[in-house]
Amino acid sequence: MLQKKQIMKTTSITYQVFVLFLLFQAVFLSAQNETTFNEPKYESNLVGELSLSGSADVYFHNAIGTIEDAPHTSFANLPGFSLGMINLILSYKSNKTGIVADMVYGPRGEDAVFKASHFNKSAGNGSARIVNQLYVYYKFSDDFTLNLGQFNTFLGYEVISPIPNFHYSTSYLFSYGPFSHTGLRADFTLGSGWLAKVAVMNPTDFTAYNPFETYTLGAQIGFEKDDGSIYLNVTTGDQDGRIKKTDSINSISTGKTLQVDLTAGIDLSKKYYLGVNASYQGIQSGEVSTPDGITNYTSDTYGFYGVVVYHKYAVSETLAVGLRAELFNEFEGGVGAIGGYNEEGDSNITEITLSANYTDGGFRVIPEIRMDSGSERTFTRSSNGPALNTMMSFNIAVVYTIPSISYKIHAKN
Repeated sequence: MLQKKQIMKTTSITYQVFVLFLLFQAVFLSAQNETTFNEPKYESNLVGELSLSGSADVYFHNAIGTIEDAPHTSFANLPGFSLGMINLILSYKSNKTGIVADMVYGPRGEDAVFKASHFNKSAGNGSARIVNQLYVYYKFSDDFTLNLGQFNTFLGYEVISPIPNFHYSTSYLFSYGPFSHTGLRADFTLGSGWLAKVAVMNPTDFTAYNPFETYTLGAQIGFEKDDGSIYLNVTTGDQDGRIKKTDSINSISTGKTLQVDLTAGIDLSKKYYLGVNASYQGIQSGEVSTPDGITNYTSDTYGFYGVVVYHKYAVSETLAVGLRAELFNEFEGGVGAIGGYNEEGDSNITEITLSANYTDGGFRVIPEIRMDSGSERTFTRSSNGPALNTMMSFNIAVVYTIPSISYKIHAKN
């Protein structure tokens, strides 16, 4: 019966996707017909613009000499020939307002919105797991925009979509920082290349709703110019709320989480680009429920910190090579990223990924070889013997960028 329900649920989602696709097709065919037979339109009576874009990605993955499927990071983590996701982004913008509806289907998409699975009420049927971004915005001026809804994080160098990422696999800093937020975010253009963001949000990655009655604050200050950019990002807040009297004995809640993140990049020449991401996340001790009541839980702040350097060199118009070098450290027990720790609860890992990108229009092939080497023996070898400090893996991915379709909507004369 459970299997039958799962099949029916999957069939329902597939049907919804199919209907959505037909709806998009009908809208754009209708738009094309209207443009063909009506009188010429001019930008002066432009009402808004509707657009559809997206991507699809698939890959092959092999972990060499170990039984683990992949390094302890997000995405590119399934063995053999595997699926990434299909990503469809529908957006509409007018002079001052707009919406973005960003949908993901497939393992990569589900991993990106993993905490949306908490929304599994009968009315939702797990549909929140296909929403990567869903927000509306209002432009009060060219320098001030207010956004409300679910949006990908402004922290870090890498992103969920494989399109902007040079490497197909992802770093530890990206995998254990935030993916997405739901909340209210204000974007400011300050002039002379400076910009800023300020946000109040749900606990990190709880995108469908807020189950904890606590909120996270976020901010960014950045500077952009033609050949480079730099951003300083901060988030802080209690991620799991306070213990309630109805919680079971020995329940533990964490205190505030603070993450400070620096991202920068610059074109050192027409062919060579250098990027960097440095981040620190510290989680304070919180509360514990005991037979005598709720008390403060005494422990040291724990978390992670690290730095990643990105090198990219354009060999030709269609071929580029890149090297990602990362040092990732966990302290006081960490966040479970590496999986093995010394007596003090510390551990570190060095990750080096060499990738190439071959592009032909929207078609991109990404072969890469990756080495993860840690201070602790956390990788299980495929043959008999002790665990390993080092893991080698190989990926070859194909990422296809779907050509963007847009239609300008004009007011009737």
